Amino acid sequence: MTFDPNAQLDSSQVTDVRGSSRLGGRGGGLAVGGGGIGLVIAIIYVLLGGNPGDLLGGGSGAGVDPNTPQSSALASCKTGADANAREDCQIVGYVDSIQKFWAGQIQGYTKAKTVLFTDGVSTGCGDATSQTGPFYCPVDKQVYLDLGFFTELEQRFGAKDAPFARAYVLAHEYGHHVQDLLGDLQPGSDTGPTSRSVRTELQADCYAGVWAHNAQSTGFIQPLTQAQIAAADAAAKAVGDDHIQASSGGGVHPDSFTHGTSEQRVRWFTTGYQSGKPTDCDTFSAPSL
Repeated sequence: MTFDPNAQLDSSQVTDVRGSSRLGGRGGGLAVGGGGIGLVIAIIYVLLGGNPGDLLGGGSGAGVDPNTPQSSALASCKTGADANAREDCQIVGYVDSIQKFWAGQIQGYTKAKTVLFTDGVSTGCGDATSQTGPFYCPVDKQVYLDLGFFTELEQRFGAKDAPFARAYVLAHEYGHHVQDLLGDLQPGSDTGPTSRSVRTELQADCYAGVWAHNAQSTGFIQPLTQAQIAAADAAAKAVGDDHIQASSGGGVHPDSFTHGTSEQRVRWFTTGYQSGKPTDCDTFSAPSL
């Protein structure tokens, strides 16, 4: 059990377009990133100075309307007990908790909705498919997630199938939203172990840990166990550049790193979790990553 069963959920922060066709323009599949796990592909392409619409296959660029009527499935996600019983209600609970925390940290915090989709979706950054992996689009300021990603993360890359592994992924994406609000999502032109893109991703990992440290205080999450933190660590390890490249069979190439190694991702998540302070997540000034 992760959620306080009596917590009241706000499902309006999650838009559900699962089962509907949401691709526009050219549409098309992606094969970008480590073996189809292109976490935050839109973010990385923007950081490298590109047009995310080109990367994601064109499309209207309008994204999913945040005022889309709520699905009956998510409308039934009313309490923490529902979040403990259903994966899509878990997403609602985590989004509620994460955004409540950051709203208390950042003056004038603007909420970002999470969009649940299947197969493909048209975003403000262009058309994306399930191969993209979860990502934050800075153009329409929404998080996009196909729940099938977690199955691939477990079966192909060795993460644990555990609720708090999902929490880490969401908290990481909202870390990008925080960076966007603070003006830290800035273009760069490099890749590699100490590149700006790696520093950006590691800071988002650290921000995820900061939320985890403070999650109970939001009123949605029960006290975390070591097993839950271990599940988050396993998810962070699974999406390290070195682990994804090795699992994909192409060898490890540090010069092409965009997210950081498994060790770095776990370490910066742990830094945030142990500290609980966003100010301890300054990866941009850290002399060593």
